[in-house]
Amino acid sequence: MTGVSLPRLLGTFFLLMMVPATVLASGEGLPSLVRDIGICIVLAGLLAIVFVRLKIPEIAAFLLAGVVVGPVGTGMVTDPGNIETISELGLILLLYLIGLEIDIRKLLASGRILIVSGLLQYPLCVAFGVVITKLLVWLGIGGELLSAGYAPLYIGFVVAASSTLLVVKLFQETFQLDTEVGRIALGLLIFQDIWAIVVIAVQPNFATPSAAPILLSFLGIAILSVFVAVTSKTIVSRAFHWIAKTPELTLMGALAWCFVVVFVGINLDTFTDKLFGINLHMAVGSGMGALIAGAGIANLPHSTEIITKVSTVKDFFITLFFVALGVSIPAPESMDVIILAVAIAIVAILARQFVFFPLFYFTGVDQRNSLVTSARLAQISEFGLVIAFLGVSFGHMSPALSSAVIFAFVITALTTPLLYNKAYDIHGWVRPLLEKIGFKAPPELKVETGTQYKLALLGFFREASSLLHNLERDNPELVKQTLVVDFNVAIHEAIAATGATVKYGDLSNTDTLHHLGLAQTQVILCTIPDDVLRGSDNRSLVELVREMAPSAVIIANAVSLAEVENIYQAGADYVYLARLEAADALSAAIGQALDNHIDVYRARHEARHGHHGSRKEVMS
Repeated sequence: MTGVSLPRLLGTFFLLMMVPATVLASGEGLPSLVRDIGICIVLAGLLAIVFVRLKIPEIAAFLLAGVVVGPVGTGMVTDPGNIETISELGLILLLYLIGLEIDIRKLLASGRILIVSGLLQYPLCVAFGVVITKLLVWLGIGGELLSAGYAPLYIGFVVAASSTLLVVKLFQETFQLDTEVGRIALGLLIFQDIWAIVVIAVQPNFATPSAAPILLSFLGIAILSVFVAVTSKTIVSRAFHWIAKTPELTLMGALAWCFVVVFVGINLDTFTDKLFGINLHMAVGSGMGALIAGAGIANLPHSTEIITKVSTVKDFFITLFFVALGVSIPAPESMDVIILAVAIAIVAILARQFVFFPLFYFTGVDQRNSLVTSARLAQISEFGLVIAFLGVSFGHMSPALSSAVIFAFVITALTTPLLYNKAYDIHGWVRPLLEKIGFKAPPELKVETGTQYKLALLGFFREASSLLHNLERDNPELVKQTLVVDFNVAIHEAIAATGATVKYGDLSNTDTLHHLGLAQTQVILCTIPDDVLRGSDNRSLVELVREMAPSAVIIANAVSLAEVENIYQAGADYVYLARLEAADALSAAIGQALDNHIDVYRARHEARHGHHGSRKEVMS
């Protein structure tokens, strides 16, 4: 940390915690609700600045802000009505945003690995959580907190899902959302969200788990979904088309649609009573209604603009929801709450290794990616907090157990960056043990004696995918003399379909490089950037390959300008930077645009490369 010492930061932190007292004093003339929201936002913002500086997830700052201003802390926000209003508003908007990002088409196209894992992972994790909770009770851990009938089930729900907010954010920050690990993680998160939706739908009927109330609840959801599907494709789609010319109205229209669906859902029984004189008790809760509202317009032509506009207020409502959760945390009645929170966090992490990892492995993901994905999903979901929050409101679990769940969420949130960054190292540490107990990696590459290739692609990512597509179109004979080495076995079949030879190989394993048979290869290309390449880097890779293939032409890539010279010194014949290649293309496009010939340039570009939507690459 440059320029600022940790003691000074901590001192500033405690001083900032005193600011809301001044805010409270100067806000006595404000309505109670406005004052309480203002206090929450001020402290959450200040703590978030400190937490980001200390590289701690900001959600932890929001929860801490709630604790500080709530009854456990300073007591500046104590009105139960205000707390409930803040929580409900935050929950509605949070679920609406999640609904906006659910793409059913991606699920249907996700393939066997994600479909099988997505369908089985959540219920298996719930069962795992129930069994471990009963074991904790048997060991005397958790005391009376786990003695309630629904406690094991709720612990199962909590440990079954991972945090969409934390995981997607880290993948986006490291530009790895398009890697195999990123795609598997994102797909599984979507399935988890859908499972959580089902849980939320049946939660009100836990006390009377007969088939009729549950079926009526699903009937209400089905009716509301049909209403949303019909109106979103007709009236709502046309309305957004009208207001698209005035973008400032898009946010208002999106929020209006959200609350229209919420009002319809919670008043379904009123409608049936007025129209038919019967009350079927199939009203849909506000959170579920908001989620259906979001999913209903997620695939509209204007969905990108809607998501962009709604995302501008996303942080505000997420902050309100998590601060309200913090406000609702009661003071720990005993050490049992803290001990149980640690136990829940450990169970969540263990579930990833005992459920996630085997599922990924046996559905076709290789050993390394199975473990790395599992490690990076080792945190409790925001949906787990929602389910626990609703569990308290339904009387299914005690506030103290909900507090333990929130503390467990914070613990796993704090460990997430470490587990994310060290996931590949963790795999390296446990790989020998995994292989001893039967989790074998695919056979390493063994090139037949005398086999020669004109081109070898070390690793296969976006640029290699586009290159192979172009070669398949322009030089199919070269494709037949091309060797692709990559550990992503999920795409091997698609690569082989182009005519190239594809073999499993982990480029971070020096034994793999020694078995490549590169000495007679004319051109060796590595298109994997260092921010995706794990266990090695382009400089080290070039150095090793140059030793094995002294006469080959080696082409590598660099992410930054400073790396280029080092890679040349390691033995590369040519080092490219994708951003410079893109800059050349953009310069040409800008020149044509200034000459009013951009249409001609685009037509020429599409004639050469084909329309982007028509390119059938291995990696889309």
